[in-house]
Amino acid sequence: MPTTATPKAAEVDVVVEAGGWEALDLERLADEAAQAVLARLGLAGPAEISLLATSDAAVARLNADFRGKPAPTNVLSWPARALAPPAPGQAPPLPQADATGELFLGDIALAWETCAAEAEAGGKPLSDHAVHLIVHAILHLVGYDHICEEDAALMEGLEIEIISTLGLPDPYSEGPSSGESDSGAG
Repeated sequence: MPTTATPKAAEVDVVVEAGGWEALDLERLADEAAQAVLARLGLAGPAEISLLATSDAAVARLNADFRGKPAPTNVLSWPARALAPPAPGQAPPLPQADATGELFLGDIALAWETCAAEAEAGGKPLSDHAVHLIVHAILHLVGYDHICEEDAALMEGLEIEIISTLGLPDPYSEGPSSGESDSGAG
């Protein structure tokens, strides 16, 4: 009897530009993170996400171009749609597929040197830190943010919950916070 694969809720297109990322199975990690986020949010797929795994220098250029901040940061995200919660501390509306049935959520860029240094400083495996940053960025892609205290508490709680479903520890309970990422415009 032939088996059919269960369709994935998300397809993550990973492009690796910086050599350090090659040591991780970033495609698998990004896929697991995306599936966990979309499952938790009840977002039906298939959704598409692009992930660029690059260097601090490249992220610094992107950060300068899109945010006017010429410095690297751990992760940047560019939502395909401007989604926002109706009030502080509330969930944003879920993105909807376009007329063709496609649901492109947006783009993410990770900076190798910054991410590796943060993982080392926090005493955590780089793979765990990368998963956390991908979860964090995907939440940005679907309208979550951490600008005000209520929104930050909601987003952090979701990150902890989603990451725990992947068998990873609370990223905020030890060492420097790894959730200090930025949302790009574009």
